[in-house]
Amino acid sequence: MNRILRKEMLAKDIFLLEVKNSYIARNFKAGQFVILRVDKRGERIPLTVVEHTMDTITLVFLKVGKTTNKLASLSVGDKIENLLGPLGNPIDVPYEKNTVFVGGGVGTAAMIEKIRAFREKNNRITSIIGAKSKEYIIFEKEIKEISDETYVTTDDGTYGRKGFVTEVLEEILKRGGIDEVVAVGPTIMMKVVSEVTKKYGIKTIVSLNPIMVDGTGMCGSCRVIVGGKQRFACVDGPCFDGHMVDWESLLRRISSYRELESVAVEKGGDEGKEG
Repeated sequence: MNRILRKEMLAKDIFLLEVKNSYIARNFKAGQFVILRVDKRGERIPLTVVEHTMDTITLVFLKVGKTTNKLASLSVGDKIENLLGPLGNPIDVPYEKNTVFVGGGVGTAAMIEKIRAFREKNNRITSIIGAKSKEYIIFEKEIKEISDETYVTTDDGTYGRKGFVTEVLEEILKRGGIDEVVAVGPTIMMKVVSEVTKKYGIKTIVSLNPIMVDGTGMCGSCRVIVGGKQRFACVDGPCFDGHMVDWESLLRRISSYRELESVAVEKGGDEGKEG
């Protein structure tokens, strides 16, 4: 269990790992996630399952902190110490609707299982994916294969259309006929998507990624404010109504440990030493 069967570098600092875990693979539903610990002394981090077979799950992550540096240093044949899941609630899937999926950066990978679940219920899918530049675009081919329409944007214009995913989204919404929007990606992107769709009264589902530790609602680190009430992303989410999320509160929380994370990376580095 938890042995790495495949490893790929998809883009700069973005890695894919296919891991053997039959229990999670057979019980996983679109929208859920896992929590892993690289080694016995490591911290616990949540990751979205990108794809699954009957025996394996595929994870995609950005090498940005101490733990993801450790994870990126593993090779095919290595084992991840702990892998817990599936956690959280599956995304609610409507029938025969026109749905727009919006993905940014690594969040594009998390669209795949969700789109497949929506297609199984005869939803028409329009996908918009974006990144900083061409070198950061991932899973374009896979997204196109399972979408009816696909748009690609880059901030610097090096590939696809120059600009942001939200600009394309607004153009699509102006044409009408859209029933629902699903956004997965950086928090600030999901916030702006929700602001755009709110103007048009379009239902919007976002997949939140706050700081998370135990995945059971006990630690409280993933608390978010939704509809004026405290919720825990790990057990009440991770999918929520984007129009109900207190985005300013969430943005403050996810930035609260950045300085400590930088210190941990400096002490641990890519060598995976404990700080």
